[in-house]
Amino acid sequence: DKDGTPPNADRILLVDSLAAVAGGAGGVSSNTSYIESASGVGEGARTGLASVVTGVLFLLTTFLAPLVAVIPYEAATPALIIVGFLMMTQIKSIDWEDYGIAIPAFLTIILMPFTYNISVGIGAGFVSYVVIRYLQGRRKDVHPLLLLTAGLFMIYFLNNPINTWVA
Repeated sequence: DKDGTPPNADRILLVDSLAAVAGGAGGVSSNTSYIESASGVGEGARTGLASVVTGVLFLLTTFLAPLVAVIPYEAATPALIIVGFLMMTQIKSIDWEDYGIAIPAFLTIILMPFTYNISVGIGAGFVSYVVIRYLQGRRKDVHPLLLLTAGLFMIYFLNNPINTWVA
């Protein structure tokens, strides 16, 4: 539309999120169709042909998988540095004055690289956000699904210590 929002964005995001859930349940990464379709439309793709071409090209890349195994992990380092740099440019948009946002964001940013685990960083951000908002008396800022997710992350974090203690 005139604001740049794709039509039926809610349906697109629903399908994309369900694919992410199904991919996670199956132990594989999901396709991010919303981003691809939005960028494709931005480049002029208006029909389903662009999606078909993308799918066929992805299928053809499966034959190149053995070739990718030859490339050392170190070769990806420059790309990872650039991606990390581009991600860090978004830090300026964090509201550093609101500790309920700043502390979870800081924990997320710091714990991802230092624990070598993205889940730990994201989980610490979720849990700390809920705890801080509750301590601030701003329970209405915490959506029930966010509370559920933080609870699941607490189970994830406590799983290993409890198993060690019980065993």
